[in-house]
Amino acid sequence: MGKFLLGVIIGLILLPLVVYVYFAKGIAPVATAAPSMPFEKMFASMALHARLDREVPKTVPIQPDEANLTAGAQVYKEHCAVCHGVPGAPQTAIAKGMFPVPPKLMEGKGVTDDEPGETYWKVSGGIRMTGMPGFSTSLSTTQMWQVSLVCANADKLPAAAKEKLVAADLSQVPPKAETTK
Repeated sequence: MGKFLLGVIIGLILLPLVVYVYFAKGIAPVATAAPSMPFEKMFASMALHARLDREVPKTVPIQPDEANLTAGAQVYKEHCAVCHGVPGAPQTAIAKGMFPVPPKLMEGKGVTDDEPGETYWKVSGGIRMTGMPGFSTSLSTTQMWQVSLVCANADKLPAAAKEKLVAADLSQVPPKAETTK
């Protein structure tokens, strides 16, 4: 029993020491092009989903009507498209350089299967270690709900909202830099 207890005590001291050395000596990958740290994805996902389960708003205070979806498309164009893209436009240099790569919210499945409250929570508070900023200090509550509704309804937006998204980004994508040989 004494050896077991000694092993537990050494383990409790050694594990935090190894983790400290891993970070303090620069062994941990920190560049966006580097692979994930051990268990990084698992722990980040676990923490995010546990927090979402507790804090996601259950009711949406505005309707997904044409006016709100069109206004939300404008907010998306101005604040989200640079990372998450718009239909038909290539991924921006900013999005290509991020880790993890931001999901395309307007193409494919995106977040159309997420409840608007979940997207609102992410828009409002952001998500640490992903590059996703929180907009609670720069957008109004209504604007955050509008853009959340746009994301939840990306596969069924009215024409006016689609126009806002498409018209925006092809002009905002910077031209490719010419390389000299």
